Amino acid sequence: MSAVDELIRVTREGAVATIWLNRPSKRNAMCYSMWVSLEEAALQLGADAEVRVVVLRGCGEHFCAGADITELNVHRGDQRSFSEVNLAAEALLARLPKPTVAFISGDCIGGGCALAIDCDLRIATHNARFGITPAKLGIVYPAASLERATHLLGPAVTKRMLFTGELIAAEEARRVGLVDEVVDADEGDERLATLTGMLAGRSLLTQAATKSMVAAVTAHGQVPQAVQSYWREVAAGAPDSAEGIAAFVEKRSAHFTWSGPDAE
Repeated sequence: MSAVDELIRVTREGAVATIWLNRPSKRNAMCYSMWVSLEEAALQLGADAEVRVVVLRGCGEHFCAGADITELNVHRGDQRSFSEVNLAAEALLARLPKPTVAFISGDCIGGGCALAIDCDLRIATHNARFGITPAKLGIVYPAASLERATHLLGPAVTKRMLFTGELIAAEEARRVGLVDEVVDADEGDERLATLTGMLAGRSLLTQAATKSMVAAVTAHGQVPQAVQSYWREVAAGAPDSAEGIAAFVEKRSAHFTWSGPDAE
């Protein structure tokens, strides 16, 4: 286990890196330094050609109870504000150019729920509970986080969760599209390993292009021609298509090697 900061730790197993929120005594509530270190970890892992999948999870019994409310209004002089480091970390996590998976147990509330939504896929254990709770504090939810929640959940569910601040159970979260699957706690690590192993073995070129173009559709309603042209050029210079077709013809597993647009 290597430390970016003692409160944000990164481990690696093969091509899969895991970012651990490491403040279990506070249900992994995100203090200022944690947002800064999460931003650093996301930046490093996004640029690491050996990492093909990134997992986000919490140490202990909970995923994340949200932002540390006691630090929200602390004056920091010339430093970035709490809100600025929060939004910067979330933006980098959401834009990571490789698949991201949130593994959620226990509380996933407020900023913790936003972090889960920043990821591409979400697995929850049956004991997980979810809530977006700014209405309990009189806080206006950040626009970028609201946009990502609305794109994932739709306007009606997003408004209900933000208006009420109520907590919902894992199965309800799955029903409304907040999580992709719910597993028993004692099967969670095995299911996570199966999924991340599958993702790591697939073409990162396909995954990165898909992530980029889905983001474009979300923002513009379609994939702009410039984005199409970019990925067409990247694909033309990448080895993945030739390898995938050869593996199919030869009836073997493909070994995809493209690791990012700067790797060629």
